[in-house]
Amino acid sequence: MAGLLNKLTASGGTESADFLNDIVEQLWPNINVAGCRMVKDIVEPMFSAMLPGPLATLRFAKLDLGPVPLRISEVDVHKTDHNGIKLDMDVIWEGKSDIDIVGNMVPKFGIEHIHLKGRLSILLAPLTNVIPLIGAAQVAFINPPELKLDFTNAANIADCFLVDKAVRKVILNIISSMAVLPNRYLVKLDSNNDYFKTYLPHIGALRLTIGRAVNINGPKKSGAKRFLDKIIKDIPDCYCKVRVGAGEEWRTSTKKNDHNPEWNETHDFLVADHDQQVIIDVQDDDLVGDDDVGIATTTVKDILLGGGSQELDIVHDGVPTDAKITVHAKFFNFVDDAGVLTSTHSDADEGQVVGLATVLIASALGLQGQRDELNPSIKVTWGAKEFRTAAKSYSPGTDIFNPSFDQAFQIPVTVDLLANPSNFKIALLNKNNETGFVEIPFLDVLNAPSLIKEESFDVGSGATVRASVSLRGLRLAH
Repeated sequence: MAGLLNKLTASGGTESADFLNDIVEQLWPNINVAGCRMVKDIVEPMFSAMLPGPLATLRFAKLDLGPVPLRISEVDVHKTDHNGIKLDMDVIWEGKSDIDIVGNMVPKFGIEHIHLKGRLSILLAPLTNVIPLIGAAQVAFINPPELKLDFTNAANIADCFLVDKAVRKVILNIISSMAVLPNRYLVKLDSNNDYFKTYLPHIGALRLTIGRAVNINGPKKSGAKRFLDKIIKDIPDCYCKVRVGAGEEWRTSTKKNDHNPEWNETHDFLVADHDQQVIIDVQDDDLVGDDDVGIATTTVKDILLGGGSQELDIVHDGVPTDAKITVHAKFFNFVDDAGVLTSTHSDADEGQVVGLATVLIASALGLQGQRDELNPSIKVTWGAKEFRTAAKSYSPGTDIFNPSFDQAFQIPVTVDLLANPSNFKIALLNKNNETGFVEIPFLDVLNAPSLIKEESFDVGSGATVRASVSLRGLRLAH
């Protein structure tokens, strides 16, 4: 455990960041303009895509983040294992904004105060010997941040709850998809930056077991549900929804009629940072609609420093309950060892994770056609898993014939995938039409040096896609 323990406790201590706050304060007028432009360009289209009914027509009539800059504190600086520098810091913003939002059949309302709080991680990598000495900056919240909005006008009266919930959900979903680990927002500082050297891989996998909960009496219910409880003696039918960071949610089975449900169910989660939260949302499966029993939280670091087991309090709407839940965990490192990946896992379930496949898409070169008609993207397929990069379009100053994508896709390798592994397929698309592709045999990657197949792959018609495909096995950390 010494090696893992050292990593979990390694820190030179946090520092104040007065000089950074001075810089942010001086830059705030510029940050305000750039930030408002990003919010309008990114958030407005998501309103129409994610919100129901009239709320889908919401748009910004006025957008000003206000005079109050965000504040930075508790800065911790690390050197990474992959030639980079990592800065972790607390960020708090008590913004006095001037934002007006309008929509069809929706009364105008405003946002006058934004509270944003979270721990931000900034990765500076790779380090070079050429000015500016850093190839790129990657920005991400380690965990989903806390966001509160204060509304004015109509939303402050009758529609506050509906609008608040809807608008916050859109904004938090955008933040999570762009800049909550494992997602990182990439800013190139060197136009020649190599994405393969910039990308920071996951640090490992957490094998989490949801054990037993005790003293679950269920949440306070509405009058209609309390009436039903009298007719049908309602004992909680509990299940758990579990998430690490912005990763995919996993759900346990439902345990019927039990105040002390015991699951003993296990799932593997990819981990990008030891400080990532493990969030366990306990629900009561109900015919009239599932009820929130409460939420238990810990971090990857805390559960491992606790010896791999913790009993967690279940909290409902910020208020502790008498209920508790026990969790157990093991941590696995990713290693470039083909033997570890392909060895027989006699005790593993068919769907259990035994490794990780990572596909990095850097760029495409040599695209043909009229620049205004090009809308290229890259589709990555392995077995039933399919991913797609963001599509690119021409704008002045961009090279649409040689677009950069700089995106990563992770595919957990399970026992069943290893039984008959498919080829990795990388396809070049224009809009939704596939214009060419290349297939990379699984064994070519497995037999490549360090289990990495990296090159500019010919996808036909004179075009190439610069990509990297890598495999890693799991080894229990000590």
